[in-house]
Amino acid sequence: MSAPYEAERGSITPYALISILVLMLFIGLAVDGGTKLRAGWEAVGIAEEAARAGAGQIDRRAAYEGRNFILDRGAAVRAARAYLSATGRPGTVGLSGPNSIRVQVTVTKPTWLLSLVGLSSVSMTATATADLVSGVERPK
Repeated sequence: MSAPYEAERGSITPYALISILVLMLFIGLAVDGGTKLRAGWEAVGIAEEAARAGAGQIDRRAAYEGRNFILDRGAAVRAARAYLSATGRPGTVGLSGPNSIRVQVTVTKPTWLLSLVGLSSVSMTATATADLVSGVERPK
């Protein structure tokens, strides 16, 4: 004669398996969600710095002639692209006005746990615009 508890032997296994899978999913979301946030912060930093590098390129000839400080458009685009190239991140550089430059950067990072369910990487894209401003301006 068997004990009454033997009929229930192993019945906890499906619940334990489901609980472990759900726990792993939440850990994966926390860890890889942090990876996505870090990618976003990195993208913003790179975009802002590349835009600043471009906006710092003034037309020296115009400045030496006593005219207003204006952006050297070609040098600005080259400087921003050089910054992007140095970081190794893909992006686009364009002029968004007579004295402003716009940079868009995408940062992709590999996932750790979510790669087990087919999500091998996360990406974030950031855009920054920098304007050439000379002298001190009044508050608006």
